Amino acid sequence: MKVDILAIGVHPDDVELSSSGTLLHHIALGKTVGLLDLTRGELGTRGTAEIRDQEAADAARLMGAAFRKNLEMADGFFTHCQENILKIIQVVRECQPEIVLANALDDRHPDHGRAAKLTADACFYAGLAKVPTFSDNGQAQERWRPAAIYHYIQDHNLKPDFVVDITPYIEKKLELVQAFRSQFYIPGDAEYEKELSSPISGKDFMDFLRAKARAYGRAAGFEYAEGFNVARTPGVTNLFNLI
Repeated sequence: MKVDILAIGVHPDDVELSSSGTLLHHIALGKTVGLLDLTRGELGTRGTAEIRDQEAADAARLMGAAFRKNLEMADGFFTHCQENILKIIQVVRECQPEIVLANALDDRHPDHGRAAKLTADACFYAGLAKVPTFSDNGQAQERWRPAAIYHYIQDHNLKPDFVVDITPYIEKKLELVQAFRSQFYIPGDAEYEKELSSPISGKDFMDFLRAKARAYGRAAGFEYAEGFNVARTPGVTNLFNLI
């Protein structure tokens, strides 16, 4: 089905951690959102791919996304190749988003920057008529190029090109993040107390997410915000849209 925004993450929970407040805001505005995970996150320190599958489905329902798909590329070892580009093109042409949200241009986790490049290139090639792809029922797909690709900011505190006010949605965002119960600390959740620790499983991580959103919002006069980078020069037709 066609959606207004397609949010792509290389790992399940990338989208929730970095851009779910923005997605909740646009869903509230009446826009439709689709979610695409490139891998199942099978190399994650905690939990399993099967657990992450269920958590991702739960988060999508809680968000109100129109769909969530997983391309099952190899976590940690996916490559920038024709096969993987075509997999993304097929989804982009299927749901024809105006906007694509993608992984950070540069980050602590090497998968993030590689996925950003892979996603951006796939969106470009999706607009070429001589790159054939087919729907699941075998029908040839029409070319489609999103109007814009915005890269959400992840672990590294990159300087944003713009921020989105998520103040009304900060609590819901944290609820979406915590849908991935195997990955994060949840008080009293004995099921994962003995799991190996990771950089995101500490008691203070939710406080970190809240503080990061507050820091990005402060410069723009918002209480909480999410930051984005743009690889191209954005343009506006009305200066008042920048206020």
